[in-house]
Amino acid sequence: MTPLGAEQADVCSVTTVLPGERRTDFGSLPQTRHSRPDSSFLQTLIHLLKGNIGTGLLGLPLAVRNAGLVLGPLSLLVMGVVAVHCMHILVKCSHHLSGRLSKPYLDYGEAFQFGMENVSFLRSRSIWGRRVVNLFLIVTQLGFCCVYFVFLSDNIKQVVEAANSTTMNCQNNQTSVLVPSFDSRLYMLCLLPFIILLVFTRNLKYLAPLSLLANLVMCVSLVLIYVYSIMNIKYPISLPYFGNARDYSLFFGTAIFAFEGIGVVLPLENKMQKPQHFNTVLYLGMFIVTFLYISLGTVGYVCFGNAIGGSITLNLPSCWLYQAVKLLYSFGIFITYALQFYVAAEILVPEAVGRMPARFGLAVDLAARTLMVVFTCVLAILIPELDLVISLVGSVSSSFLALIFPPVLQIFTYHNEGLPAWVVAKNGLITLFGLVGFVAGTYITIEEIVIRNGSRSNSTVLHYP
Repeated sequence: MTPLGAEQADVCSVTTVLPGERRTDFGSLPQTRHSRPDSSFLQTLIHLLKGNIGTGLLGLPLAVRNAGLVLGPLSLLVMGVVAVHCMHILVKCSHHLSGRLSKPYLDYGEAFQFGMENVSFLRSRSIWGRRVVNLFLIVTQLGFCCVYFVFLSDNIKQVVEAANSTTMNCQNNQTSVLVPSFDSRLYMLCLLPFIILLVFTRNLKYLAPLSLLANLVMCVSLVLIYVYSIMNIKYPISLPYFGNARDYSLFFGTAIFAFEGIGVVLPLENKMQKPQHFNTVLYLGMFIVTFLYISLGTVGYVCFGNAIGGSITLNLPSCWLYQAVKLLYSFGIFITYALQFYVAAEILVPEAVGRMPARFGLAVDLAARTLMVVFTCVLAILIPELDLVISLVGSVSSSFLALIFPPVLQIFTYHNEGLPAWVVAKNGLITLFGLVGFVAGTYITIEEIVIRNGSRSNSTVLHYP
């Protein structure tokens, strides 16, 4: 749902399944009337790419530094294989359950709920399966929004501080001294009213032209980032091949944050003209995504070394071309905020509106949206470190949605039909991998947040010019 992704694709305009839409499970289920035109193979592939490429990609060079020059790319490859396998499991289980229940479509939460109903002692509590999945979806989407606040403030702050000495020479960066400005948290507060006004746009079709423009500028920005990183690799390369266990926990959170596009899989498959070809789209798209992740993560780390920042954009030279790249990418992320926010708002806002008299509906709607944006801003202010916010969101929520829930769902779905022992063992290993990553990644990230916040408070709380 993002301009060039930012982790979830056009969830609002592309992935939201509305009443009356059609779902075809390989031609086995009837169609409902008044469906919208379905997506072609190419359109579905583009949306899948957009759903997995965004701010997470820009943070992968730092992730590779945390894991090591050899272990990092190898781990990204393994994580990519496991992530696409879990996506395939989710689609397969959804097909199986929707066919058995004669339902045209099951979303992630519904699939988990009906999967739990196959297990006798979980049947009475199956509704909690759906609620838990939806909770993690909300946490993930609002977590993305927190990341966007930090990303926007960091990049805009850097552009402002370098404005007076920005050069035209991108080969030899002459900007050596930045003019100190406000603390990044004040930039977040400055952005807050504009983002609140942005999310008041409840009909996302009005954002479609801006979303298209954001997609284009972010594509151009990524190309320029690739070109600069490749052209400025310094030889000989003398970087550590393997990181330590503590830093690897931070790598896990960042990497799984980047790979967490599983939320768009079922909606995209539902809207495909020929869903029997979706597996081809899935494998081709995730091959491209994994290649981009490994290549930019490795090239970015090799180019900037241990100086790599939470986003590779923060390491670009202070010339007008790359200052423009930062601003263009920031524009794309700004528009993306509304698209990511839409998913959580569609779950929470109707609940708030439904509890109040109808005459207060609009006021409650806008108030709920405002409070949600303020909430993400406050969390970003409390954790104004881009790399740590990404790692925390990835470790806490993305690990469950992308690694833990799918293999568990497969065990629930085929509980009464029997699964081979090796499949159960494989699913157990994936689940254990996700749980270990969740515990270690969350603990180390929170510990690092406490350390960095302590360092900040020892210097100064807010900086003024």
